[in-house]
Amino acid sequence: MSAHKKTAAAQQNEAGLAHYAGWELDQAIAAFHKAAQLLPDNPEYHLNLARAYARAGNYPAAMQSLGDYLRTETDEGVASRYERLFSSALDEVEQLLISGMKEMDVPVPQIGKAMQMWLEYRITIGRRPLRIPKPELWAAALAQATCKVNLMEIRPSSIAAIFQVPERSLQEKYSELVQTLDLMPADYRYFTGEKNPLDKLVEMAQMLDDMYKQFKE
Repeated sequence: MSAHKKTAAAQQNEAGLAHYAGWELDQAIAAFHKAAQLLPDNPEYHLNLARAYARAGNYPAAMQSLGDYLRTETDEGVASRYERLFSSALDEVEQLLISGMKEMDVPVPQIGKAMQMWLEYRITIGRRPLRIPKPELWAAALAQATCKVNLMEIRPSSIAAIFQVPERSLQEKYSELVQTLDLMPADYRYFTGEKNPLDKLVEMAQMLDDMYKQFKE
């Protein structure tokens, strides 16, 4: 393997990370893909590609990249965590999440989005350890995050009571989800309503941009 290839792959990976942080997902995917092509035995590049695909909502491609990652990962502990993502069986967090959100009378599409959020979180954390001593805490945090994204007014204290977890611990896990997934109100990835209020903001931003261009001309 040439030093040139290693350097070029590292540069593509760094570019991908910058695009990923800036939500330039098409560019991030392209850069990570080039890095993985240049250095196919580096598990980090495949994992970063999977993270970018997951954030873009392309889960089949994310899982394919995870398969490539697992063929190169030498850390058995991390690899076994990702291998579990390929299981069709629900884990304990998902089981508690479904039962708790049903008790909250949350619509089925939002429960599906909460499950999607849990999948993306487990991909996005990369090699960071995932500790689940109390799966009900993760389930409660996912329920709160999904409700917040969908602009549902449900008190955290009510969610804590349903999942039987301390409200303070719930807020800590919720904050971790928000930071890791870069969540926002009406987030397109997890919003289930027919009309997303962010659409109006995008339209207004485009209108202001057009007006500014006309003004400059």
